[in-house]
Amino acid sequence: MIYHPEKYRIEDKRMQPFIDPGEIWEIIRNTRADKQRVRDVIQASLDKKRLSLGETAVLINATDPGLIEEIKEGARSLKEKVYGERIVLFAPLYVGDLCTNNCQYCGFRSSNKETKRVTLNREELILETRSLIDQGHKRLILVYGEHPKYTAGFIAETVETVYGVKHKNGEIRRVNINAAPFDIPGFRVIKDSGIGTYQVFQETYHEPAYRKVHLGGVKRNYDWRLTSLDRAQEAGIDDVGIGALFGLYDWRFEVMGLVRHVNHFEAVYNVGPHTISFPRIQNAFSMDISREYLVSDGDFVRLVSILRLAVPYTGMILTAREPSHIRDQVLRFGVSQIDGGTNLELGGYSKGKQEVQDLSKGQFQINDNRSLAEIMDELISSGYIPSFCTACYRLGRTGEHFMEFSVPGFIKRYCAPNAMLTLAEYLEDYASEDTRKAGYSLIEKKVEELAKTRDTGKLRQKLGQIKQGKRDLYF
Repeated sequence: MIYHPEKYRIEDKRMQPFIDPGEIWEIIRNTRADKQRVRDVIQASLDKKRLSLGETAVLINATDPGLIEEIKEGARSLKEKVYGERIVLFAPLYVGDLCTNNCQYCGFRSSNKETKRVTLNREELILETRSLIDQGHKRLILVYGEHPKYTAGFIAETVETVYGVKHKNGEIRRVNINAAPFDIPGFRVIKDSGIGTYQVFQETYHEPAYRKVHLGGVKRNYDWRLTSLDRAQEAGIDDVGIGALFGLYDWRFEVMGLVRHVNHFEAVYNVGPHTISFPRIQNAFSMDISREYLVSDGDFVRLVSILRLAVPYTGMILTAREPSHIRDQVLRFGVSQIDGGTNLELGGYSKGKQEVQDLSKGQFQINDNRSLAEIMDELISSGYIPSFCTACYRLGRTGEHFMEFSVPGFIKRYCAPNAMLTLAEYLEDYASEDTRKAGYSLIEKKVEELAKTRDTGKLRQKLGQIKQGKRDLYF
């Protein structure tokens, strides 16, 4: 079924397409955004209420510079309330770039005949994983093109291979997936391999715009993709990630589309997506698409802030597509996860850091070339707690169970201590002496802050055990 979506028929009423462009535009156009309404909506979010489409439209329609600053400040305050100061780190690992789709914004598109296609074999995948472990990574997202070779069984096998790599004191403890949509049996096969989050981005929620840039392949079927994560939920994958590629259509519509997708999940499955991603279009090899809807830096910061307020309890991912100065800025307004030391070339991690990216060997251009070590230094010096934590997933705090913890705000009680424990592991095993000193100074400061409101005896005990050589400790 995955490669014959024209045979696909939506029979389950819960998996019907849920985007109505007319409804979304009507809400945007008919919603006013006076000062009091904007402030009321911000306060509702700060009270940890997920916003409706109408409330989100209030924030979207706020164009006064002063109100935009209030929205950004609200997003900053909300992030601190829910997530604290920790930033989760991961790395993308491209497994294969074979692809039958012809997406005009992507370097892997089928019409690009100049790219040398690569699929990592088992030994190459192990080598790449070891290289990432040697940087200090504990969380990966495996990325695949859409091709008959990349079956559910193939993906499951690569996941199991990555989990099986143990190197010195390191290992990968959470493997997320960014791959083609599957049918329910296919998703079940992948679930059984022990994955974390499964990501499928709709790219654009506006169907006419979607058809303009998806010119061939299975991905051209808008409804098949839109309902893909419903099938994942039906298969038992309750940790899913959604996203839009900003620049394909009006950013206001895409923000509303993402919120509508969240509404759908909560109404049908009683759980929101685990993550939302909001990449902007970046240059790709021989890319030639309209620039009509490209998003400015100012609007990008604005839309991230709106998303943070609209969906308080969902992780937000900011990738190395963005330059370091934008990443550093946007971190303050709601981002909870970033990648570090990113290399998009197939087999690129084992070759070492790229000085200049070769676009013919990657999906798109990355604009933050900092190593993981450099990003760790920057985060620590800025007072953030870098985290490689995987505790929630491994303790079953996922899906609806995660909502039980996170919506009341309890998750913050676990996140900060677990972030410190994984930071201590990094400091012991991978950091320079200067980073180690700065990192432990930060940990001590944060433990002292925690001690004002709770007993930190067990946390200090576990930190001591890590210094003595114990690993993988968490609450």
